[in-house]
Amino acid sequence: MLTLTENAADAVRTIVSQTPDAQTAGLRIQGTSASPDGYALTLAPSPAEGDTIVEEAAARVFLEQIAASELDDKVLDAQVTDEGVRFALALQQ
Repeated sequence: MLTLTENAADAVRTIVSQTPDAQTAGLRIQGTSASPDGYALTLAPSPAEGDTIVEEAAARVFLEQIAASELDDKVLDAQVTDEGVRFALALQQ
């Protein structure tokens, strides 16, 4: 299952805490051909039907079905830059 680094969990918590739906909201990852990496990250007020919910350190990430399967062996990391937060995926060790 997808795991989150401490930086990613902090970033997700911070982003979600600024929404009116902070109690149920999370970062949603879905597959898309529009992204060069094949995934789109959006803020979602709640999980969509069929989403897998990953919750680590009070950070919630919703994975649509295809993304959940493809990211099963990955870790989500985040880096704060001048432009905002940059998320990246890597293989779990």
